[in-house]
Amino acid sequence: QVQLVESGGGLVQPGGSLRLSCAASGFTFSNYVMTWYRQAPGKERELVARIFETSSTPNYAASVKGRFTISRDNTKNTVSLQMNSLKPEDTAVYYCNAFRYLLGRNYDYWGQGTQVIVSS
Repeated sequence: QVQLVESGGGLVQPGGSLRLSCAASGFTFSNYVMTWYRQAPGKERELVARIFETSSTPNYAASVKGRFTISRDNTKNTVSLQMNSLKPEDTAVYYCNAFRYLLGRNYDYWGQGTQVIVSS
């Protein structure tokens, strides 16, 4: 059974830091692109950061570049998002996604999300 379980969300003051983690199981983690998305109230879900199978150069949304760092551990089947210098506009539900395209089929898995609130 495929599972992606996010953790680490919470309430933090502007300028603070949080580290989100996503634990994966039920599939071959090292074969998947891992992405963090977020969705703020009333807004569409947006890509935050993406890391490829071999941890080659990650991609970041312009709004988080320089503040957030994505990393993965293929031995522990985890992907993390270190979030520094948090701003109120970073408030959202953060989702972990695993994606692979193989033999004409998309394999696309989502976690349940973890809430991040940046507020004083």
